[in-house]
Amino acid sequence: MRKTGQSMFGLRHARSFLVLRSIMGNLSLFSFAYSIQRLPLSNAITLNFITPLIASTAAKIILKEKFELEDLGGQICSFIGLVLISPPARIMQGSVEAWDSNSTSSIRGNHPIYAVLVGVLSSISGGISYCLVRAGAKASDQAVITVFYFSLLASPIALMCAFVSESVMLPNFYSVLVMLTLGLLAFSAEVLVARGLQLEKTSRIANVFFIEPLLLRVWSIGFSMVTPAIGGLLGCLIILVSVCSTLYLGPEKEMI
Repeated sequence: MRKTGQSMFGLRHARSFLVLRSIMGNLSLFSFAYSIQRLPLSNAITLNFITPLIASTAAKIILKEKFELEDLGGQICSFIGLVLISPPARIMQGSVEAWDSNSTSSIRGNHPIYAVLVGVLSSISGGISYCLVRAGAKASDQAVITVFYFSLLASPIALMCAFVSESVMLPNFYSVLVMLTLGLLAFSAEVLVARGLQLEKTSRIANVFFIEPLLLRVWSIGFSMVTPAIGGLLGCLIILVSVCSTLYLGPEKEMI
């Protein structure tokens, strides 16, 4: 930011977008963390990937972007592929039962529907956050400033929550190394997402997000030696075709 001659806190007319992006991003992050603790992983992932659909809808309302029919079709196909890769679990009052026949575990708790509602809240706030990232990045002409504002709010909130709700434990060397690695990867991912949203409309970037479960499935097959299921392979193929179609058939990038 200093190299480009801008304030560390962004241009004055862009600060409202940046503050709102930070608030919505933190709400989405902490809601997702809660839901992933209370729900089976497949359910939490499925709920989280409603976010691209919310982002495209919110972009049409907030940013007045055109939501083309091929964008909607691509995201629906990608979501179907996600469900095939990671089938959700059946949620009943007081318990969660897995649909996956390979899983014999169940997660029990009081009223899991609350965790589902929190997961939906995470998706809604995350979708709005992506729109605000695009608005803030375009208004300030810097993608990295949106990540900086997010960190300014997320760090003290996470620290306070850790002291209030968790037992304080000093991490060992391995834990510190893992946290540093994840932190650097997450920071890089956030900057790249912000830059992508700065250059291209939200609905196209949102569909590219579905490449994540595809890569996770490929990782599990290649490194964990998990026997691939037909449904999972079909889901990977659907997502791959959908994302490639979005990138190839869509309009030219909106370069800045």
